[in-house]
Amino acid sequence: MKKLIYFIGIVFSLVPLAACANDNVQINENQKVKMILDLDTGIDDALALAYALADPKIDLIGVVASYGNVTMEESVSNTLELLDMLDRKDVPVFRGADRAIGENTPFEVMPISRFIHGDNGIGDIQIAASPRVADKQDGVDFMIESAKKYGKDLIIVAVGPMTNLNEAVQREPNFKNMVGNLVIMGGALIVDGNVNNLAEANIFQDPVSANELFRSGAPVTMVGLDVTQRTLLTKKDTKVWRDLGTTSGKAYADMTDYYIDAYLVNAPELGGCALHDPLAVAVAVHPDLVKVLPLHMRVGTSDEDWGRTIGINGKMNDPDPNVSVCVDVEVDKFVNSFMDLLTNLFKAN
Repeated sequence: MKKLIYFIGIVFSLVPLAACANDNVQINENQKVKMILDLDTGIDDALALAYALADPKIDLIGVVASYGNVTMEESVSNTLELLDMLDRKDVPVFRGADRAIGENTPFEVMPISRFIHGDNGIGDIQIAASPRVADKQDGVDFMIESAKKYGKDLIIVAVGPMTNLNEAVQREPNFKNMVGNLVIMGGALIVDGNVNNLAEANIFQDPVSANELFRSGAPVTMVGLDVTQRTLLTKKDTKVWRDLGTTSGKAYADMTDYYIDAYLVNAPELGGCALHDPLAVAVAVHPDLVKVLPLHMRVGTSDEDWGRTIGINGKMNDPDPNVSVCVDVEVDKFVNSFMDLLTNLFKAN
């Protein structure tokens, strides 16, 4: 385990994401947004996938499946099965990274991830296997090709490690100028991490890639634990899905109850589970849900600060900050909309 260091507080003023200085965030309420999801498909990823399918503003053009909560191949299988169950066999799935940048040994899922998401990543429930397979095209190449095709109309939402996004920036130097926005679920600025008191799990998996992404000049919105831990789902909510009597309603209720039970072991005071990944998807197309701190950010890559997301002291007054960090969220507005969208989706499947 990496060594822990002290936490430095920050004094800041809040601005709505929609009014942020990042000109790449351009959301037209009357137009669908082209979106790619970068998933390490565990339970909250499954919820994020359902949200992306249910929100009428989102045109999901593909999913890149990566390592993190599960192995990359498990992520591929889970994603294909969930898409089939939700009657969206038209959405292609691509293989992403199977380990962190620079790692030579095969990826091993952290025990805490198996505890939270189950051995199969989706709460150990069984859903019908998909006859489909992952697309032959490499997932990062798909991101780059889509950026060239759609430009600023494309938003990529990454809710696993930042390995694929960093690889896209490295392969195509102009990638950072092509896309409309890169929204990530990761990091913790003003609260403790969930791997240790400094680091959030997605960033912890590959802090080198996260640090390079933050400092690349790409438009990045960080949806971290600062806001995601405030958006909670309870078993009262999952009962609504189970009572629909549909295949997807029961499956999502069962897997989310597994997730809630894991939360109740480690954080019983919450009374439910945090909607980490779904919130990132929502923020990508509804930026009015959050307020942000525009900040020059870095990610720790030494033993002392491995995975820590923090402002750069020497650049606090510099213009053009590299990350828009979400620090406040309209909780009820998001959770109510989330429940309405997913309940309607599960009614039909």
